[in-house]
Amino acid sequence: MKFTKMHGLGNDFVVVDAISQRVVLTPAQVRAIADRRFGVGCDQLLLVEASSRSDVEFRYRIFNADGGEVGQCGNGARCFARFVRDHHLTRHDTIRVETASGDITLYLEPNGDVRVNMGPPRFAPPSIPLAASAEQAHYRFDLEGGTALELGAVSMGNPHGVLRVEAVDQAPVAQLGPQLESHPAFPERANIGFMQVMDRNHIRLRVFERGAGETLACGTGACAAVAVGRRWGLLDEQVEVQLPGGRLTIHWAGGEGDPLWMSGPAVSVFHGELDLAQLPRVR
Repeated sequence: MKFTKMHGLGNDFVVVDAISQRVVLTPAQVRAIADRRFGVGCDQLLLVEASSRSDVEFRYRIFNADGGEVGQCGNGARCFARFVRDHHLTRHDTIRVETASGDITLYLEPNGDVRVNMGPPRFAPPSIPLAASAEQAHYRFDLEGGTALELGAVSMGNPHGVLRVEAVDQAPVAQLGPQLESHPAFPERANIGFMQVMDRNHIRLRVFERGAGETLACGTGACAAVAVGRRWGLLDEQVEVQLPGGRLTIHWAGGEGDPLWMSGPAVSVFHGELDLAQLPRVR
């Protein structure tokens, strides 16, 4: 199986062309490929597939490092666009693709960045999904030991919880991330963002990703943080999001049905070839 290793702000991916070669991967194989000691190493594996529809060019599938398939990945979407263009699978600068969470449109910019229409945020609890009786700006989460926290919740094609913190460098991501990710209120688990608001156009963010742990960058997490921050009245339309791996620019007009726009880099690191029969067994 031929593949390309890519990253968006350090959020790294194994990207596989499943159009020019036949690819069928089991969850165990995905885990082995993602393993950083025995495999290639990645936060997610991305599959480029042909679409069965005439109005989109490709199908975009995302698998977390734990082998589970998920609906959306913003940094991965930028890498997807760069991959299909660099590998001559398309000649277009505007690329429409289908995902498990709906269609998205990718734009390759003259400066090398990729801009992505991430679609509108969804706040209704059933669409996140979130076990709540009514939609709220803040939800109370009770944790072990009697700790109670207030989070915002939103879907960007995958579920997100957003927690405001005073200082992101000191945020207890390793402690709270796993507890909130698997909290009973999130029946499909969730990505958890720890957001520090610097001013109305600048936030710092760390994200504990569902099925991957803390990553250097999370595109949908950046979108979710801006959506929640806007809903809380803390942010303006355009926000620079500083993640451990670098910066993303997020724009959201804030109206119902308005899409979020994300801009940032996508980089190819190396190309390789795997013998799937020789992959080690990884739990």
